[in-house]
Amino acid sequence: MSLLVTVLGTGSPIPAPDRAGPATLISTGPARTDDHYLVDAGRGVLMRLAALGIGAGDLSAVLLTHLHSDHITDLNDVITTRWVMSLAPAPLRIIGPAGTRAVVDRLLEALGPDISYRTAHHRDLAGDHLVEVTDATHGPLGVPGRVAVRCAATDHRPVEPSLGYRFESLGASVVTAGDTVPCPGLDALCAGAGALVHSVIRKDVIAGAPVQRLRDILDYHSSPDQAGATAARAGVGTLVLTHFVPPPAPGTEDEWRAIASRTFAGRIEMGPDLHRVDVPPTTTTTTTTTTTIPRSD
Repeated sequence: MSLLVTVLGTGSPIPAPDRAGPATLISTGPARTDDHYLVDAGRGVLMRLAALGIGAGDLSAVLLTHLHSDHITDLNDVITTRWVMSLAPAPLRIIGPAGTRAVVDRLLEALGPDISYRTAHHRDLAGDHLVEVTDATHGPLGVPGRVAVRCAATDHRPVEPSLGYRFESLGASVVTAGDTVPCPGLDALCAGAGALVHSVIRKDVIAGAPVQRLRDILDYHSSPDQAGATAARAGVGTLVLTHFVPPPAPGTEDEWRAIASRTFAGRIEMGPDLHRVDVPPTTTTTTTTTTTIPRSD
């Protein structure tokens, strides 16, 4: 069984008309009835899912890499939409680093008036349990579906803790790194993986920014060549670049690939929102196929 990677949102905290906030979907297939695992819930995530024909009710679980605002901006939308649109109680499984439970509790508190309005008007919603939350640290995770998931610590300090996730199904494996610099936890998680989905920053561009606050982000993000080095050390088959800072200007995609190829000789994938990469079992083949789904904004 292959695993299907869809980069739902490839943007940054800076709003962009064509790139939603950071979010990646790991699936056992393209159909609604397949298992779908959402990694991070950035700006516009439900709109991107809708373009795939998938809704909040189809998600097996939501996994957060860290609690930076751009990675959880639309988590409240995912929670509320799943609750309201489900015809039977379907608590949303949410997993994230320590502090996730407290953040979700506060989201639900902020949604308190809305929850009271809906339960007063729709009596069948009363008493529903909206979420099941786990604060994770490392190791295997209990998630619904046919995919085994485990996590390990990454290094996004001073944002701490932060996590990467490895998804495995019948020989296919994908790691999602989130925001991080190279670190032993990520190296161990990636060992022999079919694909690594990694956020990247053009340090050569950001280093010249006139504002110190922008230059500060150099401290805790990886450049394409650093992401490539991580993939090479771990023997990863395909490197998928996403969460671009700054967003690639039209026609500059090859520059990003060239930087990553300084350290990684394997296949390098990047694209617009909804770019897909099929990751087959590594025991049978090492090729990948890609598609980009048309999107209208």
